[in-house]
Amino acid sequence: MAAQGLSVFAIKPSSSATKNQFCRKPLEQFLCFNLSNSFVGTKLSVQPLSFGVISSKRRSFTVATVSFSLPTTKTGRINSDKKPKFSARSIKSFAMGELEARKLKYPSTGTEALLMGILVEGTSLAAKFLRENGITLFKVREEIVNLLGRSDMYFFSPEHPPLTEPAQRALDWAVEEKLKSGENGEITTTHLLLGLWSEKESAAHRILSSFGFDDEKAKELAKNMDKDIILSFK
Repeated sequence: MAAQGLSVFAIKPSSSATKNQFCRKPLEQFLCFNLSNSFVGTKLSVQPLSFGVISSKRRSFTVATVSFSLPTTKTGRINSDKKPKFSARSIKSFAMGELEARKLKYPSTGTEALLMGILVEGTSLAAKFLRENGITLFKVREEIVNLLGRSDMYFFSPEHPPLTEPAQRALDWAVEEKLKSGENGEITTTHLLLGLWSEKESAAHRILSSFGFDDEKAKELAKNMDKDIILSFK
């Protein structure tokens, strides 16, 4: 059987209308290549595809990805109707924590990965508080490697590395603390960070302590526990 080849030639507009169509900005249209077999060989058809369609598809795919990365808790005594929801920033922090665990090729998502997730998300009040106190993503990642080591280069983490027991207890602490406060609203990234701090024997607690984070700073951060961000119009 003869091998099939594909040749691409420059396409010249045949009319002024077609010229205007091909003179659009790159971000305003994409080219969709469609290969189809015919009696004489392989044909190449080029069709413009609007950027709006692509952006909407990309947006729906992102939402679907995050929805499968929702943090789950094991507080069985809490009714599902009364259980508060996680904020958008805390959900993103959780998803980024899973991703950081996969980057380091760890088999599970531990407290150290959730701490990195908070810093990767970066826009929450908790993340800003950490950076103001000299706790950055690069420092934390380096400390994690020094503390836990590197995984085997041939090991591949699962798509959603399961939570370790300390990480699960940290999430449960965040939910229970929100219920104790009696305040309306969502579980913020600050709840998540303080939940990590509550696990005294966890890797996240040891890493935070090594950078000078202590109970006094935890109390200072807890003053704005129900806020993920403070807007300033100065």
